[in-house]
Amino acid sequence: QVQLVESGGGLVQAGGSLRLSCAASGRTVGSLTMGWFRQAPGKEREFVAAVKRTDSSTYYADSVKGRFTISRDNAKNTGYLQMNSLIPEDTAVYFCAAAMLSPFVGKIDYMRPSQYNYWGQGTQVTVSS
Repeated sequence: QVQLVESGGGLVQAGGSLRLSCAASGRTVGSLTMGWFRQAPGKEREFVAAVKRTDSSTYYADSVKGRFTISRDNAKNTGYLQMNSLIPEDTAVYFCAAAMLSPFVGKIDYMRPSQYNYWGQGTQVTVSS
């Protein structure tokens, strides 16, 4: 069993930065495919970023590419989402997710919430204009 706990959310002005953390227990982050998703009020959960278990390649949603960076620290067993140049449209609850055994073939698989077995409780990010 894998437990994920997010932290680092908050209120920030447009143009600012935040770093979200996802502390994992039960498995090392290096053995997991890890992803970040977000959900704004009245909207479906959407993919933000993912890092592959096998070679640490990364994928990003077009809306955050060049502004967000996903990473993980095996020594701290923690995943991160560095968010720069934040805009009001980034306001949402951000969720960390992890997968152990799901087959991932292409980027589309990394973007599907159903591919992930474990989820954190979410952390609120609010970007003011």
